[in-house]
Amino acid sequence: MPATTKTLILLPLVALAGVPAVAFAQAPASAATSQQQPSTGPAITVTSAKRGEIVQSVVVSGSMVARDEVLVAPEVDGFVITELLAEEGDRVAAGQVLARLSRTTLEVQRAQNDAQVKRAEAAVDQAKAQIVEAEANLVQANNAFDRTKALRDSGNASLETFDQRSATARGAQARLNSMKQALAITTADLALAQAQGRDIEVRLARTEIKAPKAGIVSRRNARLGAMATLAAADPLFKIIADGAIELEADVAEVELPNLKVGQAVAVTPAGSEKPLEGTIRLISPEVDKASRLGRLRITLTGNPPVAVGSFARGVIETGRKTSIVLPLSAITYARGGAMVQAVKDGRVTTKKVVLGLIGGGRAEIVSGLAEGESVVARAGTFVRDGDMITPIVTN
Repeated sequence: MPATTKTLILLPLVALAGVPAVAFAQAPASAATSQQQPSTGPAITVTSAKRGEIVQSVVVSGSMVARDEVLVAPEVDGFVITELLAEEGDRVAAGQVLARLSRTTLEVQRAQNDAQVKRAEAAVDQAKAQIVEAEANLVQANNAFDRTKALRDSGNASLETFDQRSATARGAQARLNSMKQALAITTADLALAQAQGRDIEVRLARTEIKAPKAGIVSRRNARLGAMATLAAADPLFKIIADGAIELEADVAEVELPNLKVGQAVAVTPAGSEKPLEGTIRLISPEVDKASRLGRLRITLTGNPPVAVGSFARGVIETGRKTSIVLPLSAITYARGGAMVQAVKDGRVTTKKVVLGLIGGGRAEIVSGLAEGESVVARAGTFVRDGDMITPIVTN
């Protein structure tokens, strides 16, 4: 019974062993077949190098400022502002009166000076008359001396008489010289009084605060009743000369070699949708050491009405060309320079390219890639050189 049981147990084992024998023989062949099938790789978006127009531009930003700002300050000190004739935003002409100062003190001084001038003129006339008198006395004294001298030589005049006539002649000459000096002094006094009168007239004229140059009043600090002083921190008025406003913008130092005076600029002030025409007027020769930014002055064509101090941005076109272009996302950078991941027959190949103009999210391919070649749209993200991919073409 035990032998029979053992036989029954072995027979199924043999039978079962025969079945898997066929199955195990076929399994490796199936696995080998599956390994020999080519792998399709991950699906990657690709784009083609196409010919198109590319525009390279530099974007700058800054604030609107007056091209030339005229500061109008009082030229006389210590007078009260009595009248204001200009407001902010007014367009004024050269020489136009903006404000007036009190004239009372100066008018009193002018009246006093007029009296001094008349007194000095009278003194001059008196000195001239005294000179005429002194000259006549001198002539008389000289004649008397000459007669006495002739008589003395002939022995008919005493020595005492001769000495008296000689002293009288010298005294007359001295009085004449004195009168001439007095005339010089009174003439100088008259000139001084006249100069003081001209100074008073100048100061009176300066009580009218005038615009030195035509333009637009941008700031009025003058107030009625305030004292106009030369030491004031702020001028009475600020004028935008000729109403010319321009953009003072900052630009990265690496962009400065691409810019030159006279280049066209599209300036868009804050809150405006339509850009204004402008040109580069000045490129500062200095770069800020801390920010590494240069400074530009961009003149607006036609002096449009733009608020001083408002923010604005400018776009400067530095190059325009029709060439082979790629999106910037398809370009990566390594130590050797710019690279693209070209795709041919599903295989990725890294190529070095030379770039030209860059603008609008695209770059010009000068060399290294032919028109129509496919490249990975986002280079360096998922694949490496030699990888197999499934290209998904995008426009």
